[in-house]
Amino acid sequence: MAPRTYLPLAVLALIAGAIAAVLMIGEQRGADTETSNRGEPGEPADRRGALVDEVVFTEESDPGRLTALIEHGSHHLFTQGIDSATIFRQAQDSDQVGHFLSHGTAIELTLNPAAFEDDQRLNPFQEPRIREALNRLVDRRYVAEELFGGLAVPRYLPINTAFPDYARLAETARSLELEYRHDPDRAEATIAEEMEALGAERRGGRWYYQGEPVTLSVLIRTEDNRERVGDYIANLMEDLGFAVERLYRTAEEASRIWMTGDPAAGRWHIYTGAWVSTVINRDIGDDLNYYYTPRGRPDPLWQAYDPTEAFSTAAERLERRDYSSVEERQTLMKEGLELAMENSARIWLVDQLSVWPHAADLEVAGDLAGGLSGSQLWPFTLRFSDRVGGRVVAATPSMLTEPWNPVAGSNWIFDRMILRGLTDSAVLPDPFTGLYWPQRIESAEVTVTEDAPVSRTLDWVSLETTEEIEIPGDAWIDWDPEEQRILTVDDRHEDGLTARSRVVLHYEDDYLERRWHDGSQVSVADVVLPWILSFARADEDSPLFDPSHLPEFEVYQRNFRGWRMIDTDPLTVEVYSDQVYPDAENLVAARIPGALPWHVLNLGIQAERGGELAFSSSKADRMDVEWLNLVSGPSLEILRGYLQAATESEQVPFEDVLGTWLREGEAAERYRALGEWHRERGHFWVDDGPFYLHSVRPVEGSIVLRRYADHPDPSDKWLRFTDPRIPELEIDGPLLVERGDDLELTVRITYAGEAYPGEEIEAARFLLFDKNDQLVLEREAEPAAGGEWHIRVPAEELEALGTGANSLELAVTSQSVALPAFATHAFATLPAGEAEADGEEEE
Repeated sequence: MAPRTYLPLAVLALIAGAIAAVLMIGEQRGADTETSNRGEPGEPADRRGALVDEVVFTEESDPGRLTALIEHGSHHLFTQGIDSATIFRQAQDSDQVGHFLSHGTAIELTLNPAAFEDDQRLNPFQEPRIREALNRLVDRRYVAEELFGGLAVPRYLPINTAFPDYARLAETARSLELEYRHDPDRAEATIAEEMEALGAERRGGRWYYQGEPVTLSVLIRTEDNRERVGDYIANLMEDLGFAVERLYRTAEEASRIWMTGDPAAGRWHIYTGAWVSTVINRDIGDDLNYYYTPRGRPDPLWQAYDPTEAFSTAAERLERRDYSSVEERQTLMKEGLELAMENSARIWLVDQLSVWPHAADLEVAGDLAGGLSGSQLWPFTLRFSDRVGGRVVAATPSMLTEPWNPVAGSNWIFDRMILRGLTDSAVLPDPFTGLYWPQRIESAEVTVTEDAPVSRTLDWVSLETTEEIEIPGDAWIDWDPEEQRILTVDDRHEDGLTARSRVVLHYEDDYLERRWHDGSQVSVADVVLPWILSFARADEDSPLFDPSHLPEFEVYQRNFRGWRMIDTDPLTVEVYSDQVYPDAENLVAARIPGALPWHVLNLGIQAERGGELAFSSSKADRMDVEWLNLVSGPSLEILRGYLQAATESEQVPFEDVLGTWLREGEAAERYRALGEWHRERGHFWVDDGPFYLHSVRPVEGSIVLRRYADHPDPSDKWLRFTDPRIPELEIDGPLLVERGDDLELTVRITYAGEAYPGEEIEAARFLLFDKNDQLVLEREAEPAAGGEWHIRVPAEELEALGTGANSLELAVTSQSVALPAFATHAFATLPAGEAEADGEEEE
């Protein structure tokens, strides 16, 4: 079947029109008082920080119970997008349950590419051609329509079908979707050929290796539709002649096998993976590097990836933005996508339409991509619609899935969602466009070289181009572990150094007057220490060295060209890099130095130096120690000992450097505050967001966040993000076109029944396909009078179609909402004179 029947354009048009991704919510009382669900009358502008008093997270792994729990009033929302059409209908039919939708979740098959240590066992997926063949084996339309009940669209590529890059790369996407369409006979032939080359033989319809059946272990997640996906894949593999072991596991159980376990140990072959884009990704160039190379993550599975040199180079160049024009980027993306499909360490299946049920009187800003769990605005907008304050009870399928620490702790979406409620980031992404807005930054100045294709949209950023950017000699660029000092550009580069970008960050006037949740005052040391630690973890002679950190650090070091503190009143930082982004706002976001409470970070540093804890799972396994956890488990007792020692000595890590940035008496103040915090809360997680971590109860399965009353912002600061203006498309035109005539179509682009402002339309591009689904023409629609748009294909260009059924597919992107809108118009080309004859006969 032609791939166009699999493609999501028409379906996405319905999805895009259905998405209303943002809700909102109310207020609370003091941080440490008892809270209730009642709240109080009042206006968001009358208070500061969070709009509810308390958020209680409880574990609930059965989404089928959610509608009833919300209707009974025991819960208010679910932190996972639902993929069940049945639950969606229940939410639609209930007066007590509201919902919103998002489209940033991707379902895929993660394949184990390692050769097993036990050479008596064969891993077929060590062979790239077998991995590649799985793309043709799976029927993505079946997965989307049957297994997900229509709440998904087929996906072939490592690029989300609802993000801007999919529309920009439509020609490449169509070509690859055609190449890898469902073709089980071709897939089976390739797999058989490669299995025999690996030394396996097929007898009686079953595969054997060294006399034993080839058994595939399929690791199947049980909390959602991936259980059905896993069974579908297992059935396909059995039909091909493999013995299959089905391993049904929860998130935490599965993580220990596929992510943190050694892939060469052979405990699994296929994992039913899912990934959430927590923001609208305006540039997916990073994704090839992240998903297919050892530079993506420090975990053992990633370290087993072995991309070809060409693929690795393309992925790295895209990650570094090593191109000088939009056209060069398009060419590089095309090459990268083609090589990714040949590699196929992952088999992308569908983009899921996620349903987020919540109490009808609850509102919260969700992200068009990441929904609730991916939203960075949820802690600033969560409220009851008729009151401020009160308690919200949130159900989550998993929490504390992996240890929490800010260096290399849990990356699970459910843990990260809770942590976002505790953090006050310097910039926050627009939930509709993916562009960043300032939170703790007053303004930013961006300068790029003339060969860097960067544009600006929002006024808080300025953008200039220049022929060359010279880096000042006193900029910090490296760390000397022996002398324990920061090295400058002058130290490392006697002949000077240049960069492709310079970003000057102007923080808010009172940035260094703010307080961490434990009451200690923020200082420059909180910004400097995380940077030093990154270098120490890459130093083979340091007790903090972690090999799993190296791939990520090496990418950073290839791009980084120095930074320096220009001023501390207010804090002003200048950062140089060779890496650029298409959007100046997102370039600024990528250049902001991380800030962590240095006294808390120091406890982990000392515990790792002492050989008792490790920041990363990989190092913890190698050292046979606990993975550092600031909120629960055996780590807490170890950290208490280091806190006592640090308090007694007023210990400062890397004191020769960090000490110059401390206020008088700061170390004593910090450890005293942390000691009191830990005695009251029982954990060591200190942050600066609109909520603080009140309590963690792993046994009972609950986490409580309470409003941080000293947060600096008015509570209504982010309430403007309520209405995503997703374009709605309608195409009018003939269904029959005679040869010799032009094709003329009228396009209406609207929102809420009104014409969409033409100045907000970024692009309206159409693709013309012939009866064989071959792309014949790609062009822009033209704006016309009255808010309409016009498409005209001259008769001489229609000649290339021949006669028969054809289709035109339109993709529209807006500056207000990054989610593309799609529409399709089908028509037939006929020999001259037949249209009239057909018309008379029908009449």
